[in-house]
Amino acid sequence: MISIQKSAICAAAIAMAALTGCAGMSTQDRNTAIGAGVGGVAGGVLTGGSTLGVVGGAAVGGVIGHEVSKPKQ
Repeated sequence: MISIQKSAICAAAIAMAALTGCAGMSTQDRNTAIGAGVGGVAGGVLTGGSTLGVVGGAAVGGVIGHEVSKPKQ
């Protein structure tokens, strides 16, 4: 249980550090970063802190955040 909490805290800290430089980012870039952060935390929690779970969750979350905010054509 402690490793889950550590993984969640680390992923949240990384996501917050990445989001501090978002002033020049587009909406799609910002949503991709937010999705990756949230996905990393969720992946870590669901897999018990597994590195593969965190990385996989971040990848899936980033893709979802990117696709959700695609500009309309």
